[in-house]
This record gives sequence, C-alpha cells and structure tokens, in this order.
Amino acid sequence: MKLSDLRKKTEAELAEEVIGLRKEQFNLRMQRATGQLSRPDQFGKVRKNIARIKTLLAEQGRQKKTGGAA
Repeated sequence: MKLSDLRKKTEAELAEEVIGLRKEQFNLRMQRATGQLSRPDQFGKVRKNIARIKTLLAEQGRQKKTGGAA
C-alpha cells in the first residue's frame, strides 16, 4: 500500500480501509491462536498499513483545522 495511492482517497474511504485492516488483523490473531497462521510476517505489514492510514487522517485533519495551509 503506497502513500501516494492513499492520498488520493477521501476520508470516508480511508476510514473504511482502516476497518478492513482491523478485521484482517483480528483474523490473523485468530489464525495464530488456532495454529493455522501460515505467514506471520503479515502482522507487521497490517500494523504498518493501519499506522500509515491513521497518520494520513491526522495530517488531513490538521490541514482542515489550519485552513489548508501545509
């Protein structure tokens, strides 16, 4: 997931993306608990993508608050 692709999305789309990633994170935890997890590296990727989107949402929120001046 590239930041340039995420910047093109609206806040609503980004919020939906976070929800989807949270569900994926939950599923990975359940797979790990039952011993069915085949790719443990996915944990880090999902966490980083969530953080990337949340950072972008916070940045957009600050820009709205200051009137669009970066």
